Amino acid sequence: MNRKTIIALLLAVLLVFSTSALFARGSGGEEPAPAEEKMAPAEKAPAQVLIFGSSGDVSRLDPGDVTDGESIQRMDNIFEGLVEFEPGTTQIRPGLATSWVISDDGKEITFNLRRGVKFHDGTDFNADAVVFSLARQYDPDHPYHQYGEWAYWGYMFYDVDWVEKIDDYKVKIHMKVPNASMMLNLAMFTAAIVSPANAERRGEDAFKYPVGTGPFKFVEWVKDDHITLEAFDDYWKGRPKLDRLIFRVIPDASARLLALEAGEVHGIEYPNPADFDRISANDDLTLMVQPGMNIGYMAMNAGYGYKDANQNGVRDPDEPWVKTPGYYEPLTKKKVRQAINMAIDKKSIVRDLYRGTASVAINGMPPFMLGYNDDIKDWPYDPARSKQLLAEAGYPDGFEVTLHVMPVSRPYMFDPPKIGEAIQAYLADVGIMVNFYQVDWGTYLQETEEGKHQMCLLGWTGDNGDPDNFMNVLYGPNSTSIGTAGNYGFYNDMEAQKLLTAALQTFDVEERAAYYRKVQEMIHESANWVYIAHSNQNLVFRKNVKGYVMHPTSRKFFYPCSIE
Repeated sequence: MNRKTIIALLLAVLLVFSTSALFARGSGGEEPAPAEEKMAPAEKAPAQVLIFGSSGDVSRLDPGDVTDGESIQRMDNIFEGLVEFEPGTTQIRPGLATSWVISDDGKEITFNLRRGVKFHDGTDFNADAVVFSLARQYDPDHPYHQYGEWAYWGYMFYDVDWVEKIDDYKVKIHMKVPNASMMLNLAMFTAAIVSPANAERRGEDAFKYPVGTGPFKFVEWVKDDHITLEAFDDYWKGRPKLDRLIFRVIPDASARLLALEAGEVHGIEYPNPADFDRISANDDLTLMVQPGMNIGYMAMNAGYGYKDANQNGVRDPDEPWVKTPGYYEPLTKKKVRQAINMAIDKKSIVRDLYRGTASVAINGMPPFMLGYNDDIKDWPYDPARSKQLLAEAGYPDGFEVTLHVMPVSRPYMFDPPKIGEAIQAYLADVGIMVNFYQVDWGTYLQETEEGKHQMCLLGWTGDNGDPDNFMNVLYGPNSTSIGTAGNYGFYNDMEAQKLLTAALQTFDVEERAAYYRKVQEMIHESANWVYIAHSNQNLVFRKNVKGYVMHPTSRKFFYPCSIE
């Protein structure tokens, strides 16, 4: 065997081994690929491959079992629901359902389903898939209920009684009571339809291998590195223009911008406002800005939640209040929480850190929403009064407390550590010593939903444009269920819950607004939250990316996009 033949054989063996290693990496929960195996820069990729720089990784890839935006932005391109939002609005239009009829009493919604739609695994979309996707979330006896926490179902869909198959292409949703926001809720990711065949095949691991009917199908998930999707050739609206869509995890805002400038990615989220002039001066980049439908806050755990034994999303009379794992006596006192509100200079935080990209928040939902209470006056920045209240509460020398600080940028808080540092300094001035606690994003969400925090930085971007999506989800006592909480301040005045429930069951707009205004007064007095800011949503793309439309919910839909 001559020397050239030996070299050729060696190269062939190396190629086989490298290819095998690439395909052996698997999906979901795998370690990131070594640096030399990661994606090539965007300019070296095929013409219709779009790489998007995300601030964090997903927690799961099951639309019914997530609450975080990072997971949602990937799944919005894989899954679809019965109805969907018009691009750029919260107006609904037909999706996997072609039409629907709501009964006169508001307690039945009948949907006619779209025919000829395929899941990515080749199976048919039909009524069985709709019943499966929704029933697994509300029915504790469903064989797949055990594989999720279904937190959002408890937040937004607890008024659903059951879902009935009428025939192969017709379903009926039976409501326990009328719900004024239900059609908007059904356009949310929670109600997206999953493949029953994939769930049966994958079981408890189905969240790692998502299969929907959307424009892109799943290829791989390399944890903390990237998720790759590819065009679904049989998509019912027509094949996407993009061949591949890659979400690359880049936690640091500066690193995301550098990657964009170098052409390693085509778009990024949550740019640092301090970099806006630099972005605007770059002829290769486009800065997209839109008012955000969001709230960024610091929540103080008031100490009591409940265990939702029957998993119905409602605190029933036989479910007592119990201490949360993060119970901390100083924060159970209203005067302490009010003192903390008055110790923090929110105007300076918004001016110096958000740099003109946000407004100071007074209440827990955006000012343009139905029922916003303009009469509430914000807590003043008053360190002297703060110290006085601490003394009255029994803490003249202050105390030590732990603050959970998010490890990722969010639409409502682009740099949580810097905001945490500002809060830490302000509270130190009144004698409260703040320690930081940080974990990965998935663990952070799990621990705060379990009420393990004393204080935490978090926030919310509205899902559907309805005030219930803020008021009930974030502040309703029904949302203090330990393990699936959305009310991270653990505000538990059941009189407020009665008002929120009444607001959801009336279709009279002025009556709804009056209920929400009253509840905001009650929440303000309890002071479980330091509302910090309503921020703009900001994205940056390279100029050759065309067709992207920002959505008020900050959801990211890449189906219309192409690369010139």
